[in-house]
Amino acid sequence: MKITWLAHSAFRIETAKAKILIDPFLTGNPAFAGQDPKAAAEGLTHILLTHGHGDHVGDTVRIAKETGATVLANYDLGVWLAKKGVEKLEMGNTGGTIDLGGFTATFTQALHSSAQITEDGVSHALGNPNGLMLHFDDEPSVFHMGDTDIFTDMGLINELHQPDIGIVPIGDRFTMGGAVAALACQRFFDFKHAIPCHYGLPGVDQTPEKFVKGMEGARTRVETPAPGGSLSY
Repeated sequence: MKITWLAHSAFRIETAKAKILIDPFLTGNPAFAGQDPKAAAEGLTHILLTHGHGDHVGDTVRIAKETGATVLANYDLGVWLAKKGVEKLEMGNTGGTIDLGGFTATFTQALHSSAQITEDGVSHALGNPNGLMLHFDDEPSVFHMGDTDIFTDMGLINELHQPDIGIVPIGDRFTMGGAVAALACQRFFDFKHAIPCHYGLPGVDQTPEKFVKGMEGARTRVETPAPGGSLSY
């Protein structure tokens, strides 16, 4: 498995059976500048969305049309995307699991919001925010928390799914901050690896320093690639 942090909450996951983008906010993302959007979408099979905010839906519509990738989203967001011309959709809701061939995706709870105000000034309710729990055939399991604060039922997510790799929002203001994110990881999860995200853009923490400090002494290995950097598992 190869995981590339593209920037913000956008990740590319490559496995033996799938090439996946999660929350592909590329265009207009200053932290993605200098990377190749074509390379990010090369050979793509799936786009997975945690919720409907513009900095997570990002380039989904364009990439889906160009690549024919299947888009996974909550039901409300999926209906909205269908109206935008996305044809291959898998829709679900909190607690549901969908088999995507080579891996499954389970919608978990996240504490956040999900509406989007579009260019026409209209607020669109796009369902509940989610985390995404991914189980792969013969490869590590990955939990992308989405945008969230800490909550005690994270312990149940760990009990049910025992994720190997955690993708953790740490930037504060719009999600939990680094210290709280570290508490969530240490109290509720037993990740082998943790990758922080949702930092480095205007208005949020610029570095993962608070998270790294909070994880000192934990069994979890914290990995902080630069935007565009890849990790192999």
